Amino acid sequence: MGRHKFGIAAALLALLLLAWMWPEGETPPSGTLTATEPTGTEAPASSAAEEAPATEEAPEAPETSGGAGTTPAGSPSAEAPASTSPPPAAEPASNAYDGPLGTRNHTGDDSVALTFDDGPSPEWTPKVLDMLRERGIKAVFCVIGAYAEAYPELVADIAREGHTLCNHSWYHEFDLGTWSEEEIRANLQRTNDAILKAAPGADVAYFRHPGGQWTDKAIGVAADLGMESLHWAVDPSDWDDKTTERQIREHVLDRTGPGAIVLLHDGASNQQDMCGALTSILDEFEDRGYAYSAL
Repeated sequence: MGRHKFGIAAALLALLLLAWMWPEGETPPSGTLTATEPTGTEAPASSAAEEAPATEEAPEAPETSGGAGTTPAGSPSAEAPASTSPPPAAEPASNAYDGPLGTRNHTGDDSVALTFDDGPSPEWTPKVLDMLRERGIKAVFCVIGAYAEAYPELVADIAREGHTLCNHSWYHEFDLGTWSEEEIRANLQRTNDAILKAAPGADVAYFRHPGGQWTDKAIGVAADLGMESLHWAVDPSDWDDKTTERQIREHVLDRTGPGAIVLLHDGASNQQDMCGALTSILDEFEDRGYAYSAL
């Protein structure tokens, strides 16, 4: 019996010592259940020079067979609508070229421009086109040359429905602006050739540098090829599969006022959440009375 009591006392003493030594506020070990869950707060804001984090992955190689993409299909996730703050004031027309190195990041009037990057995607670009067609909205599609070559019918659909085409480099080369002028020109020309082969007679009036990593050299070569360099004013990081539908929606609605150019993605890795958010975004923009520009 004495040995049993001694064992109980030793166990109690060990527990008291463990409680005394455990650091206050220490993160519980991995796998420990806690009372906290990630909240649906908006995606972090970033300045124009920081819009494309270095962690953004380059697009996956296109399927040359023209089959469906590898992004899992499914209906957009349902989330409770979140209240938003009043819309920002209109941007002065003088701020149209207020992007990095003088690139265009506003429409120059009270209209809003929706831009969709990193496509065309055989799974998601048709869905985006359907949503825009239903509301009579024209937008800008910044296409990757390799994808334009793999899915020419989607580029043709974009042009046929009256949207604006934008050169987004051959294969989303983040460091494109650091290449030689000859290399940059070859990349952009190859992309334009793929776009125009898919949509003969289309006007490729804009160039958007991958990741917004602009250089004077890239801007100059694009201008030589007849393209204006197009940046953005609003970036919800919808390419990141860690960004939720609610975060995308709140970020866009909180930061988009008349004159804004909004960056979204019909290609990348998070289109289901983007498409889910887009419906609510367009509903709210309609309530605000926004007009749209395809630039």
